[in-house]
Amino acid sequence: MKNDVIKLMMRKTKAILLLAVLAFASLANLCSADTQCEWTGIEKIVAVGDIHGDYQAFVEILKGTGLIDKKLHWTGGKTHLVQIGDVLDRGDYAKEILDLLMQLEKEAEEAGGMVHMLIGNHEELNVTGLIFNREEFTTRQLVSFLPDGYREKQVKRFRKILGDNPTTETGLYASLDSDLIPYWENMFNEVKASRRHPARREYLYNFNKKYGKWIVKQNAVIKINNIVFAHGGVSERLSKWELKRINNRLRLELEDLRRAAMNQTRPKIQDYQRQIVYAPDGPYWYRGFYLMDEDENKDTVDTILKNLGAEYMVIAHTPQVIKSKEDMQLFQGRIWIIDTGISKIYREHLQGRLSALIINKGEFDVWGLDNEKKESLSHNDSYILFL
Repeated sequence: MKNDVIKLMMRKTKAILLLAVLAFASLANLCSADTQCEWTGIEKIVAVGDIHGDYQAFVEILKGTGLIDKKLHWTGGKTHLVQIGDVLDRGDYAKEILDLLMQLEKEAEEAGGMVHMLIGNHEELNVTGLIFNREEFTTRQLVSFLPDGYREKQVKRFRKILGDNPTTETGLYASLDSDLIPYWENMFNEVKASRRHPARREYLYNFNKKYGKWIVKQNAVIKINNIVFAHGGVSERLSKWELKRINNRLRLELEDLRRAAMNQTRPKIQDYQRQIVYAPDGPYWYRGFYLMDEDENKDTVDTILKNLGAEYMVIAHTPQVIKSKEDMQLFQGRIWIIDTGISKIYREHLQGRLSALIINKGEFDVWGLDNEKKESLSHNDSYILFL
């Protein structure tokens, strides 16, 4: 009898392991299909740094660089737009930015151009659900990505508490009437405090069902002509990999975490198996170029770019006080930094400016940098905003 039980348990264990292997293989096949990440012969590129929920600023940049018209439709022709990551958090209008990028992606392709939204660390934080532990998460972002049905149910509940007659108006903007904000703020605090709060589950499922799924399909590193673009940069370790290997491995790991967050299950790839997601030297967390001494580390930068077969790299991730084209360059113009503090939070506190890097026929130029100067934060406050 005892032996029969042991044999049955062993058969069940083998079956579970087999299912796990098949599931992992299926995930690997899904995410390993090559997505193009290198282009040559591109005449014009417009690169935009971290937007962090500032829809109005993003629209102003796109209009100013001639990429969209007054009705927000693509007018950039064959131009390649590179939004270098970190659309989410800190500002309130990330959903509107993602919707616009998804629309322009289709319109640009039809015109012979391309829209590249690179994966940033804040995209990772939202896909995986780690954003609930961060100060950069905002109430309106939570509300905007909740399912319509769930959000409307909460509005009716809030109205009942207020003693108001339920409004017939629906939709996100009706849900954010000023008298409802205290109730959303209270829910927001509860969501951040409790892993089991239903609104947290609703956010993760709904966000990942559409937006997270689209984000994971994007690249983290691309090369256009002789220029590499990455949110944080490519470290020396990863510069030895082919770009498609970096992107495919990242997609594999991030898709595993997306599904786990969406379905409230355990990831199939264990922590010790991950090679890129959460890694400090991964393409959207790396800050090495900002920390290197330009004289002492010139050879390191040359090696990285040589490994990548590139002449230049464009990065963001760490907002800088930038007043001129020269301020955007590190290592004699080999590294270009385009996080100029575009989002409102930086424009108000860190001399942030709207900007875009324009590369036309190999020549680098800068749009913007002419906003009103603001009082700078202290060093410690600035560091807090970088995280």
